[in-house]
Amino acid sequence: MPKNALREAFRISHAIAEVTNVSSSARQPYVGVSAFAHKAGLHASAIKIDPSLYQHEDPASVGNDMRMLVSDMAGRASIELKSQELGVDLGGDKELIGRIVDRVKEMESRGFTFEAADASFELLVHEEVNGKRPSFFTIEHWLTTVERAEDQSILTKAEVTVTALGKKIICTGIGNGPVNAFDNALRTGLKQLYPELEVLELTDYKVRILEGRLGTGAITRVLVETTDGKGEWNTVGVHENVIAASAMALEDALTFGLLRQGRKPE
Repeated sequence: MPKNALREAFRISHAIAEVTNVSSSARQPYVGVSAFAHKAGLHASAIKIDPSLYQHEDPASVGNDMRMLVSDMAGRASIELKSQELGVDLGGDKELIGRIVDRVKEMESRGFTFEAADASFELLVHEEVNGKRPSFFTIEHWLTTVERAEDQSILTKAEVTVTALGKKIICTGIGNGPVNAFDNALRTGLKQLYPELEVLELTDYKVRILEGRLGTGAITRVLVETTDGKGEWNTVGVHENVIAASAMALEDALTFGLLRQGRKPE
């Protein structure tokens, strides 16, 4: 087989999945997004020195990329490699990297997970690097209601108050559930100021109940996948209330989406 003959394998595989409307498995050999994924520990330290120690093939040979997974096992090497993967240079700053490691471990102890939420992790890194989290808007207040009418139909509404670009906006939305209504309301209001949000679409939404964490009652972890038609990203939210957890994940999703569109934070 000619050299570089498989460099288009990843792109072609995912293009076929898109055309046939079949979800691509992350665990597929060579062309799955997790085919060359690595987790924390000594493994990550070795990868930093020489990736070929843990990879029998260069991911680029099939058009794929190496991924580092961030978890509560993460050490300095994992964080540094993951940040480089996301395009954020930490410059070998040991104090900064240490703060990020501690932050990740503290948040994961509360139920967060960054293995499947790269966008939320990148926002966290920007916050530690710049001293503040990238922000385009602030959610001041929200209210969701679910009503069953006499004809047995269910109507779900959401009202969200946000501050953006010095303006306070009260936006409303309806949906097939509280989270969908919240998402519609938030986007409807913000699109007045950020028309770039028109191309963003929520493509996946997952909820997991985490029982008895830290001696408290069950808490909820929400993972959201969003696309702008050119790529996908994942964000996470954790709270005792599923709508509050969803609001956190959606806020990260829209913030990251605006960064991808070239917007500068306030």
